[in-house]
Amino acid sequence: MPLKKDEYEDAIEPMQAELVGMARWARTTGQRIVVIFEGRDTAGKGGAIKAVREQLNPRQCRVVALSKPTEAELTQWYFQRYVAHLPSAGEIVLFDRSWYNRAGVEKVMGYADEEQVEDFLRQVPTFERMLVDDGILLFKYWLGTDQAQQEERLRERLEDPLKRWKLSPVDLAAREKYDAYTKAREAMLAATHTDWAPWTLVDFNDQKRGRLTLVRDLLDRLPDMQVEPPAIDFPELGHEPAVETYSQIQPLRGYPVT
Repeated sequence: MPLKKDEYEDAIEPMQAELVGMARWARTTGQRIVVIFEGRDTAGKGGAIKAVREQLNPRQCRVVALSKPTEAELTQWYFQRYVAHLPSAGEIVLFDRSWYNRAGVEKVMGYADEEQVEDFLRQVPTFERMLVDDGILLFKYWLGTDQAQQEERLRERLEDPLKRWKLSPVDLAAREKYDAYTKAREAMLAATHTDWAPWTLVDFNDQKRGRLTLVRDLLDRLPDMQVEPPAIDFPELGHEPAVETYSQIQPLRGYPVT
């Protein structure tokens, strides 16, 4: 049974408090954290990312969602444009898709040839070993959803003007390539699921339950993060609070609610 909205909100609130603690711990210790979100089109990567970052300082927690490579980037080492977005001390970076594009959409849609994909799958474990050996905490999540759910969500995007922007030709093409994406994912997992950078698969047929599962897993895999917030002296104001006044320009009238 799908999770109800109030059940989800009751469950995610204490986890988001823990995520705030995670951010404080990372800032205090200088820890660098990378979380990769991959998965089926429509699985719910955006909602999962929002669940992680919603209560965090956007200056500390960044989302990286790169568009297709430029002509210059196509001539570079494949990983080069991703390296530029890796975190500095105390930062958390959430990749909304990542270098694994090459093993997924680029392979399935023919944007990369077989040799390029094979080279990528061979190089990824070494690349990620370098990141982990340098002290980055790397978490890789793959969000799954059945094709029936995918169809329902694609139809919703088509019919809802607020979600139409999410529907792209690549999304529509993916409808015919569900099995091809499954095959590509399995090859990716076989080559890149390592002791130092393992994959975690999360069922997102119920997106709310999927978010809770992912966030709980992420928090449980981090070390002890008990860092007390710094003490802040907050003395009494010492006078009656001032009322906002304007002389040059008046603010807009409040929106009428009937």
